Amino acid sequence: MLDKLQIVKQRYDEVSDLIIQPDIITDQKRYVKLNKEYKDLGQVVEKANEYESLLANIEEAKEIIADGSDAEMTEMAKMELEEANARIPQLEEEIKFMLIPKDPEDAKNVIVEIRAGTGGDEASIFAGDLYRMYTKYCASRGWKAEVEDLSEGTSGGFKEIIFSITGEDVYGDMKFESGVHRVQRVPQTETQGRVHTSAATVMVLPEAEEFDIDLKMSDIRIDYFCSSGPGGQSVNTTYSAVRLTHIPTGIVAQCQDQKSQHKNKDKAMKVLRTRIYEQELEKKLAEDAAKRNSLVSSGDRSAKIRTYNYPQGRVTEHRIGLTLYDLSNIINGDIQKIIEELKLTENTEKLKELGEVL
Repeated sequence: MLDKLQIVKQRYDEVSDLIIQPDIITDQKRYVKLNKEYKDLGQVVEKANEYESLLANIEEAKEIIADGSDAEMTEMAKMELEEANARIPQLEEEIKFMLIPKDPEDAKNVIVEIRAGTGGDEASIFAGDLYRMYTKYCASRGWKAEVEDLSEGTSGGFKEIIFSITGEDVYGDMKFESGVHRVQRVPQTETQGRVHTSAATVMVLPEAEEFDIDLKMSDIRIDYFCSSGPGGQSVNTTYSAVRLTHIPTGIVAQCQDQKSQHKNKDKAMKVLRTRIYEQELEKKLAEDAAKRNSLVSSGDRSAKIRTYNYPQGRVTEHRIGLTLYDLSNIINGDIQKIIEELKLTENTEKLKELGEVL
């Protein structure tokens, strides 16, 4: 463990020197990457210092106890030794998890797409519930959620809604939400009081930066059209809505949320860039899944991942067999405990793969 931590400290010192070099500062992509690494390494170094300090305290306490000349000092040393020995195993586990190689995507902002699945109007209402759940979760994390495009359901909710989330390490937590979410409840439209099962699909894509992919404007067809749905007279009568088509791949993105054609074009470009980037990421996820057979991030977005059962007030996370009887809080945005359990499972898998390298 100490040898591994020494390597981390050396790298931390290297990066701290690099990020003040003028040629690094002018290279935006490298500067952002190194800054992120510096911050992550700093957290490990903090734990490493605590670990080394505890080991030093243990040695000092042992010496005082062995000497035994001062009864009061010996008693204090025994208490300190007991506390340090209790803390060491916990600290070692924390450090092991911190030393697991981080996915470079985890630091990215995301584009979330929620689509109503089976269940008609009730599925659209449920898609709206999921959108509300995520916006409340974002507010609790200090993240910003912004709608990119939407198509409203006939009885409320959304047939489809696309929104971006910006903040710190968003993809690292939100990636676990990709998959099919299922709801079991009596729909508002049901007169007999029967419980129905409906579904919505959630896709969480790491937002592509401009330097992540080489997107040529000559490969993009731009169409302008009038917005549909609510938005006021000026939105519906001007050609402010924008549809972008990436000719080589056929990928389409559109936005009609803003009154400004320019703003809609910028938003649509962000979604398009992310969807193109996602194709490459999907290949990587498929390769990783084949290698690791991961329980919680296999990249299979058709997999049923979670059920929200209203009659029983429970939420079941199928990937790890977790059931919580706290539906009202969870649907109101309190999903952190589920995400933490999924992260713990994934990190435990990664630790097994790493073997005893630590």
